[in-house]
Amino acid sequence: MSLPAEAYKEGQILLIDKPLTWSSFQAVNKIKYALKRKYQFPKTFKIGHAGTLDPLATGLLIICTGKFTKKIPEIQGQTKEYTGTITVGSTTPSYDLETEVDATFPTAHITEELIRATAQTFEGEIMQKPPVFSAIKKDGKRLYEHARAGEEVEIEARKTTIYEFEITRIDLPEIDFRVTCSKGTYIRSLAYDFGKALQSGGHLTALRRTKIGDFDVTNGITPIAFEEQL
Repeated sequence: MSLPAEAYKEGQILLIDKPLTWSSFQAVNKIKYALKRKYQFPKTFKIGHAGTLDPLATGLLIICTGKFTKKIPEIQGQTKEYTGTITVGSTTPSYDLETEVDATFPTAHITEELIRATAQTFEGEIMQKPPVFSAIKKDGKRLYEHARAGEEVEIEARKTTIYEFEITRIDLPEIDFRVTCSKGTYIRSLAYDFGKALQSGGHLTALRRTKIGDFDVTNGITPIAFEEQL
């Protein structure tokens, strides 16, 4: 992984496997300070990531350095693949494990046939509301700031595309999945909407980003391993 300083200035695409509980910001900072220590880069050294992952998600975080930071919008626009687990029968305000369960629902009627048929209805172009606990800005504040302050805000649905929604394991209340989707898709919202479509409730209990375009997490490295290999 160790390259000449000039290579990082000219531009590199680093495939980072973000650990659980780390924010994307923390992962970028770890890489940035490791490079600065090694090469004495100035404060103006450019580095950034191509698409946030929540702290409770793991997987592929693409970090661009130097002149390759210009490639970030192009990378962000590529198809993404995720695997994860939806737990049905309950919801949380954040649509994941960041907040406590706020409501429970029946699951006795949920069959494998219903699960697979319902998953198919989500494939294609859909309208989706981002979670209230997200970083989207509304009235100059991020939605999660409004949510934590107990303020109700009207969130507009956005158009997104689900290319594949494959159910990979059913062990109720857990349902494992693999999904490929367009930029701007919230898998937490997909989990919530899926639970609702099953005439129950659902929230995301595990998430891993496995691919962005042709970039695969199997070629990734953790931030700590990156630092050790410099």
